[in-house]
Amino acid sequence: MNDEQLLRYSRHILLDEIGIEGQERLLQATALVVGAGGLGSPAALYLASAGIGRLILADGDTVDLTNLQRQILHTHDRLGVGKALSGQTALRAINPEVVVEALSCRLAGDKLAETVATADVVLDCCDNFATRHAVNRACVALKKPLVSGAAIRFAGQLTVFDPRLASAPCYNCLFPEDDAADEMRCAVTGVFAPLTGIIGAMQAAEAIKLLIPTGETAVGRLWLLDGLVMTWRSVAYGKDPQCAVCARPGAN
Repeated sequence: MNDEQLLRYSRHILLDEIGIEGQERLLQATALVVGAGGLGSPAALYLASAGIGRLILADGDTVDLTNLQRQILHTHDRLGVGKALSGQTALRAINPEVVVEALSCRLAGDKLAETVATADVVLDCCDNFATRHAVNRACVALKKPLVSGAAIRFAGQLTVFDPRLASAPCYNCLFPEDDAADEMRCAVTGVFAPLTGIIGAMQAAEAIKLLIPTGETAVGRLWLLDGLVMTWRSVAYGKDPQCAVCARPGAN
């Protein structure tokens, strides 16, 4: 690190659990943030400010007026701009050292696999089950740690999946793809604006801990937040031996 970096990241470096070595690991790391909305906004901002070396921001949508209530990457003067490009502008402003790659598309198929392969950690900040399961399958196949967050109405969720660990469950173990779960969307049910900031910031924290590495991540623990009364609950869960994704021969 140069003198400017030593000063910029000095509050991290002062932490024994991070130090110079941990900060250098962040500077050399690549994070993929899938979704530049309510969760992806704070997650990406904190990753960039913390000194992630390369950040890939993927989102196929454009900035809409209704997004500005919670999606803090975006501004009123960027209405109609692709969210990935708008996010790239914001992230470069907060830390011009970070290499920000904007993907203005919904990642799927070979493109998803190729992008996940280049990342050291993946953050699932999207808002639909189809993409969540596709990202999970790619992370399991390529053994990439995945930080998953969700926020709807006043309820938030956070957990971590790490397929590098043979005993670790995956997203499909927790939320099987063939379950007939109702998909709730913010556009229909609403969402409490600060809730997305809380969960998104926690996703960034878990990703940074994975990259350094330090501390204990939320593998096998689903954190549930009731933002209306501000209570947290942690639910333990394990690997499904019959999981169609991570229990297949050669998956781990």
